[in-house]
Amino acid sequence: MKLVPLASLPLVCIQRSTEVDMITHPGATQAKYTFLSLGDSYTIGESVAEADCWSVQLAGMLRRDGEDVANPAIIARTGWTTAELQNAIKTSGNQRTYALVSLLIGVNNQYRGQSQETYRTEFRELLQTAIKFAGGKAEHVFVLSIPDWGASPFAAGRDKNTIASEIDQLNIIGKDECQRAGISYVDITPSTRAATGDTTQFVSDGLHYSGKQMKLWAMQALPVAKELLKK
Repeated sequence: MKLVPLASLPLVCIQRSTEVDMITHPGATQAKYTFLSLGDSYTIGESVAEADCWSVQLAGMLRRDGEDVANPAIIARTGWTTAELQNAIKTSGNQRTYALVSLLIGVNNQYRGQSQETYRTEFRELLQTAIKFAGGKAEHVFVLSIPDWGASPFAAGRDKNTIASEIDQLNIIGKDECQRAGISYVDITPSTRAATGDTTQFVSDGLHYSGKQMKLWAMQALPVAKELLKK
């Protein structure tokens, strides 16, 4: 089976307002806590309804638990690497600050065969950008690990061991850089691997995750986000 480049799949769950894909919510600034989510297709929730995006689900869970959190503003696009996300952020001219900032990026670095050294350098820069968005507070930023797309139905016939190994290496780098920067890290990769064989965990393209799987990410991030909002 020919693997469709991650950048070529259609965009759903976003509103295109500028050159950068963002979700904006009227009245978001009226909430006590604002939320910015940065990343790629896993952040926008490729091919799922907006309400099923993991960060939107997380905001809902936080509100359920009594936290006055707005639905997230999102800067993300399918296919983005670390460098492309950073460039898009610069292009956006967004100078706002947020009470909570998330980052999920790196699968396209792996897919395109980019070096670990490049990932480390660019990921480190993105962490600093995320901290800036959080008003200089690293303790208000959290990172989700890279999902393993090799466990998806779409990866049938691919070298899943190699994909897993390469993603593991990038996640080791990501976790290390988070620890250095004082940023919380949420490891969702095992959850994505456990989805193997369960078609309900994926959307129709067999590559991206359904709201059911992304709910698990939100549940894992929930205690971390609640703790960060106390700081």
